[in-house]
Amino acid sequence: MEGICNCVGAEVRRVVWLVGVLLLAWPSGAHQERESYTTLLSLDEMRGKQAVVETTEGTFVIDLLPEVAPNHVGLFLQGVEDGTYKGTSFHRMVARGIIQGGDPITKDPARRDEYGQGGLGRLEAELNDEGHIPGTVSAVVVPGDPSSGGTQFLICAVAQPGLDGHHTVWGRVSEGLPVVTRISETPVDDQGKATRRIEIVSVSVRDWQAPPQPPFTTETIRELATYLAVLETTDGPITVELMPDRAPQHVRNFLRLADAGVYDGMAFHRIARGFVIQTGFVPSRRSPLTEEQRSLLGTLEPEFSDTAHVKGIVSMARGDDEASASTSFFIVTDKAPVLDRVYTVFGHVVDGIEVVERIEMTPTDGETPLNRVELIRVRLERMGSF
Repeated sequence: MEGICNCVGAEVRRVVWLVGVLLLAWPSGAHQERESYTTLLSLDEMRGKQAVVETTEGTFVIDLLPEVAPNHVGLFLQGVEDGTYKGTSFHRMVARGIIQGGDPITKDPARRDEYGQGGLGRLEAELNDEGHIPGTVSAVVVPGDPSSGGTQFLICAVAQPGLDGHHTVWGRVSEGLPVVTRISETPVDDQGKATRRIEIVSVSVRDWQAPPQPPFTTETIRELATYLAVLETTDGPITVELMPDRAPQHVRNFLRLADAGVYDGMAFHRIARGFVIQTGFVPSRRSPLTEEQRSLLGTLEPEFSDTAHVKGIVSMARGDDEASASTSFFIVTDKAPVLDRVYTVFGHVVDGIEVVERIEMTPTDGETPLNRVELIRVRLERMGSF
């Protein structure tokens, strides 16, 4: 069975970022004539700090890593205090790859031809073992010279292992990575410069705060089992009893997405008569997800069980990777032993099986419905409360 993974922007690029291609005006060896910056802040003064970066596209939070790059973090903190970053723009990006900012020259739109040349040559490299994974913040440098960093930085929207050992990592985005991804999708010209201005409105520093736990994280299995999910469709309601004893993490994920309205307005995009009806495919949604909704999306490790795929069973769809289940799920319309221990069962229909049968009879072209059958919303109820 073909599973649908709702990875937003499914195509992911890995790029080797040569940020210095615009540094043609940078005098050769000029950065070596400057005295390298050394922070006056102690590690204790820098530990446990986060930077809250407000941009015209949204806000993200950076966990600072002074233990591995004290001078880079120290210069960044000094820049925050001095107002270096306020009013600068993210001037270069690769879609779903990397974004680059922190150049003081970008405060002046009239100097666009010089973007990428400012703020460099102040730091000796502090190369470390931190990898360039999604959310990594590291120093922009002149190609081939790791000890040419300064106020400019890059942020990875996806993993960039080609940068490891060449750029000093000094922070990680812990909240708001979808904002970084959205900035990376800004249109660029043939030199990779942004054609639309994405500006840093403010940067503030705060003591480290743990990100809030998503809902349905702390409930016990017994508590999770009290929830019913009512799938309100254009063909009528379908009530699903959840099975956290078989697949607790899948149930938590489903409840979380339903509670946040992620499923609202999605279509039953696949109808395989005598097999399954399937919904939960994000691109079928009538309106885009909000930033908060997108932040809830992720993939799940399989929780296969001995529960048979018979009529009325609700199970998670996935791609070829067993750990790729995310939002899409299906309802079985007949015995389907081929699915057993291959897909994760997390619920079963207790009311509205006639609605499932009605949806199953929707005219199709192959397995694609010719008429839109919509999942209007998923309403959560507690047993005994209705």
